[in-house]
Amino acid sequence: MDPVRAFEAYLEVRPRLPDAVFPAGWQAARNLGDVADGFDLILLDAYGVLNVGESPIQGAAGRISALRALGKAVMVVSNSAGYPKRRMMQRYARLGFDFTPEEVVTSREALLEQLAYQPWRSWGVMLTPDPYDEELNSFDFTWLGDAREAYDRAEGFLLIGSDGWTETRQVLLEASLRDRPRPVLVGNPDLVAPREDGLSQEPGHFAHRLFDKADVRPRFFGKPFRGIYELALGRHQVDPARVLMVGDTLHTDILGGRHMGFATALVTGHGALAGLNVEEAITRSGIVPDYVVPHI
Repeated sequence: MDPVRAFEAYLEVRPRLPDAVFPAGWQAARNLGDVADGFDLILLDAYGVLNVGESPIQGAAGRISALRALGKAVMVVSNSAGYPKRRMMQRYARLGFDFTPEEVVTSREALLEQLAYQPWRSWGVMLTPDPYDEELNSFDFTWLGDAREAYDRAEGFLLIGSDGWTETRQVLLEASLRDRPRPVLVGNPDLVAPREDGLSQEPGHFAHRLFDKADVRPRFFGKPFRGIYELALGRHQVDPARVLMVGDTLHTDILGGRHMGFATALVTGHGALAGLNVEEAITRSGIVPDYVVPHI
């Protein structure tokens, strides 16, 4: 999906996303070093801020070190849900980042916390099969493929990772849910994610189709919804007014941050808005960050 189509898709789903209060205008800054003084905790999106696909963004690791040297607490708050925390930490190390597990919060963690309170069900899972996924193996689930029977047997659905998801599988999911509505929990609300070859379609894209095609209302776990931010705040005693949320997407990072009462910084050099007229995007969306920076 190209950035223009992705932005239009976010505009279409805006009524299903949280409300927020925004500043009257935004300030341009060179990087986070220019604005960090007013904050104790800085929350960083991953894709489009720290990395693009499997490639780190130049200078990101150095900026994090500089923020820590200023006494700032730094955390990653990511809608990346496709693999367990163990692999997530290995990946960050490979990309040159030295985060601890406590400094990384993902939408998968928000989803797993919710699953602990759900009635026991047999779940159908949108995710690339991984027999060594220790976080999911404690649940009763089936990988969703091309057989309608697997969809019909499921007592609920978890939309976690869309790598390998196809139109055929989406049609099977929609048809099964039309015939028998069941719970749908979404572990990654993003519509798109920046990768080396463009924007990939993420679970949120397919989840929003279910509103119209199957007349079901999925539940979302991740930005811009509260649960993931509450997990992050649970690890720090901090006034929300002293928190800065940094991300590349207006409808997830900036909207979610403002929904929680945080200040926000929009990163424009990489990610969902790269190549678009950022001022026009802010005006059309009505989602206004406190700061706009080309990179962190």
